Amino acid sequence: MGRDRLALALLVAPAIAFLAAFFLLPLALMLRTGATGPEGWATYAIILTDDRYLASLWKTVALAASVTAATLVISGIAGVFLARNRFRGRRLLTAFLTLPLAFPGVVIGFMVILLAGRQGVIGEVTLALTGERLVFAYSLAGLFVGYLYFSIPRTVLTVMAAAEKLDPALEEAARSLGASPWAVVRDVILPGLKGAFLAAGAICFATAMGAFGTAFTLATRIDVLPMVIYAEFTVGANIAVAAALSFLLGAITWAVLAAARTAAGGAVAAAG
Repeated sequence: MGRDRLALALLVAPAIAFLAAFFLLPLALMLRTGATGPEGWATYAIILTDDRYLASLWKTVALAASVTAATLVISGIAGVFLARNRFRGRRLLTAFLTLPLAFPGVVIGFMVILLAGRQGVIGEVTLALTGERLVFAYSLAGLFVGYLYFSIPRTVLTVMAAAEKLDPALEEAARSLGASPWAVVRDVILPGLKGAFLAAGAICFATAMGAFGTAFTLATRIDVLPMVIYAEFTVGANIAVAAALSFLLGAITWAVLAAARTAAGGAVAAAG
């Protein structure tokens, strides 16, 4: 028994050492750095009461939540459809849906600019049709489209994997008892996909909260939290506030992931 415990400890030791060196230590240093400014530990209270920081926080949370909701709806419908139907071109369609996984955030931001920027396709079309150019790439709507673009592929794959494991007999039984199509979706399909939705939604929310590349490309005048942290760190040289905001951002995303993991019974993985 003693040898087994020693062997187990030796196997786990590298993971624990890596966790301590590259996660716990930097996290502790970040927490401590947030208190090195003129206000000390009160910096954490200031970022939760200052109007600009608070508005940035709520704007980021609202954006991440809306992206998550839209992603789950789109990916839920597409994922169940692709899991249940076999047709010519299905693999190609699935490959195209997952293509954005190959692009970094900066590239996605540039694609949104080409679509809805000042010289974008949408602007040219609306100018020809209405005489006014529609430009939204540099607004919250542009960020929403960009975040949605890289969120859907991760969620579609998760939903497809979960939908393929659903027992069709349960749906047949519900229909035989007179359940309507919506009742089958509400009482059979959605409960069966609950774990997948929680897992994928948590990852989607966390990714949207901390996405920087796309925000850096598009959010020239939008105070989302990653951009505020970047500005405080580089432009204002306010290291303490930048560290405090970073710790707050990490704490919120960790709390969401932990809550989703608990609700999903440990199905949330650190994927994506």
